[in-house]
Parts: sequence; C-alpha cells; structure tokens
Amino acid sequence: MAESNFVDYVKILCRSGKGGRGSMHLRHVKYNPNGGPDGGDGGKGGSIILRGNHNYWTLLHLKYSRHIFAEHGGNGGKDKCHGTDGKDVYVDVPPGTVVYNAETGKFVCDVAYDGQEVVLLKGGRGGLGNFQFRTATNQAPRYAQPGEPMQEMTIIMELKLLADVGLVGFPNAGKSTLVSALSNARPKIANYPFTTMEPSLGIVGYRDNKSFVMADIPGIIEGASEGRGLGLRFLRHIERNSLLLFMVPGDTDDIKHEYEILLNELAQFNPEMLSKHRVLAVTKCDLLDDELIEMLKETLPADLPVVFISAVTGFGLEELKDVLWRELNLESNKLQAITAEDTLVHRDKDMSAFAEELADEGEDDDIEYLDEDELEDVEELDDFEYEEE
Repeated sequence: MAESNFVDYVKILCRSGKGGRGSMHLRHVKYNPNGGPDGGDGGKGGSIILRGNHNYWTLLHLKYSRHIFAEHGGNGGKDKCHGTDGKDVYVDVPPGTVVYNAETGKFVCDVAYDGQEVVLLKGGRGGLGNFQFRTATNQAPRYAQPGEPMQEMTIIMELKLLADVGLVGFPNAGKSTLVSALSNARPKIANYPFTTMEPSLGIVGYRDNKSFVMADIPGIIEGASEGRGLGLRFLRHIERNSLLLFMVPGDTDDIKHEYEILLNELAQFNPEMLSKHRVLAVTKCDLLDDELIEMLKETLPADLPVVFISAVTGFGLEELKDVLWRELNLESNKLQAITAEDTLVHRDKDMSAFAEELADEGEDDDIEYLDEDELEDVEELDDFEYEEE
C-alpha cells in the first residue's frame, strides 16, 4: 500500500542553543602594563521558532526530522570581542498546528495563521566578560559569567485543519462527492465504506467572486468517540471549523436518528462542538420524489436548517451554498481569530504514553546563570588568561 502524504502528527526532540561564556582576560602589554580587564561577552544561543506557512497543509516535511537543534553562542574573547550569536532555527508549519509537551501532555503553543511566529525554545543568554565587572574599587576583576544553559523539549505537533465548513457524516454519505461537485478538489470516490482515508480541503466558489473553504474528513461510525473506525483520529480537524454540515443519505430509514448519533459522537469527543452552528444536508435526493421530500421535512428538527441535495445531478447545490454562506456570515457566528488563549478542550490531554525517557544532558544542565543583581556575590575564578606582549 502506498504511503499517505497526509501527515498530521509528528514527534520531535527540540533543543535551543546555550549561551557562550564570557571571557576572563587581563591585558598586559609593554606599552600599557596596566591595561586592565578586556574580556568580551559570550554570544546568545539560537532559538527554536515556529512559523506559520500557508504553503504547507500537512506535517509531511517534518515526518523524518527526529531532532531540531539550534546553534550554541560563541565564547567571548580578549580585546572585548563579543562571541558570535547562534543562528535561530525557523520551523515552518501549516496554520492550525498545535504543540504539546510529549512528556507531560501539556499544551505549549498554537500556530494559527500564516506568518505567525512563536518562540518554542529560547536560546540561552551569553555570559558577561570580566570587562563588564570593572569598578573603581575592583579594577582587575578575575571572574566572568558562564552562558545560560540551553532548553530542551520533546514535542508533539498535531495539525487541526482550518476551514469554514466541516463535513460530518457516516461512510458513503456522499461527502467526497459533494466536495468534488462544489470545488476543484478531487477526493477518491467509490461505492464502499471508508473510501476517504485522509482529510481534504476544497475551495467553494460563491457569487461575486466570494468563496469559502470546505473540509472533508473520513466517515464517522457509531462508537467513533470510543476508538471505533477512522473518524476519531480526524475529528480534531473539524474542531476549528466555523460551521458543521451534517450529511445523511435520503434513503436512510431514520434521518433524524442518524443525525442524533453523529451529534452524540461529536459531543463525546468535544462537548464544545455543540456550540457551533449546524446545517443538515439530506443527500442522494435524486432517489426521492417531491412528495416524499415533503414528508421527510416534517420529521426533521424545526430549529435546524435543512437542505435536500443531490451532488450527482446538482439538485439543491445552489440552495445549499446560499444557506452555508448565510450561516457563515451571521453576526453571532463570525470566525474569530484563533490565538494561544482560545479554548481547546484537549490542551491537557495525556500524551505521556507517546513519550520516551530522555538521557541527561550532563554538566551543562547544572550551570546556573547569574543575574546582574547577583554580580557582587560572584566567586573569583582560579584560572584565567594573562597576556604579555
């Protein structure tokens, strides 16, 4: 079986750069025997920065990136030479990427829109050289600061597709057929369950050159919230959709009952999904006559917008787009900008089962950076550089 190009879950060990140590150097030359301290500061370590990039729509480019390390800062030198700063590492991810700590399962950050930059791990500050510690009463300080240590974290990245309309339905409900009929997307269509094995996005054109994005996910079956079928894995891709379009075939024995099953599975997965606006599309209506359609309307929820459609013949598709556009633009349902402060029910989900124990990094973890308020308590170093020319 060919490997899927849709990757929505990766695990990576990330490490920022440590700061360079400050130089402890005393200048002593024949033409200036009392040159004094001239040790330079250490350079700043590189940071790990996540950047939203709309040119990516999966995490495939990171699938084989097991480690992402930033550069360490350079050490300070004599003649007040500053150490080189470590280069920051920018990691491009598709908008909608959520990051968790793999060891604790806690939410770390969220990249929600194109161009957004989030500092995942900050590089260590460089240590101060002894030139910074000179005073009128201590003209030859023989100590310098070490650099601030690096930061390390194993992260789990999860992608949640950002779309306006998310399709929800059982296998073979006609979701992929609808997406292909309304957009240029060409998902796989066949007459057997779980034809759709991965989510797909389609841009639906509307009047006056307007458009909206529709997301198709694999079909949901009863018990999906308990791990049955494929739907549970991909339900997170409709968590951020502004509107949910439920799709039930018209030849179903009880349309209302199937709708309630789908609604219950969403509630079990994430109760906040019930607050989203919903539209019900009764599909495959080319098999129904007008009289039967009128009878079915009386059995469906009165407070729910219902559209009878047939993606094969095009019946009701324009009406469906009108309803979707109207619901998307309701004042109470406008899509708000997603920030790191938005509500995500799975921020605190336990991912420790996926985490591996990390080896201790060694002595660097024991280095303690000294703040400027503590400079007067710095102990003198026994060994230092001394230059004679």
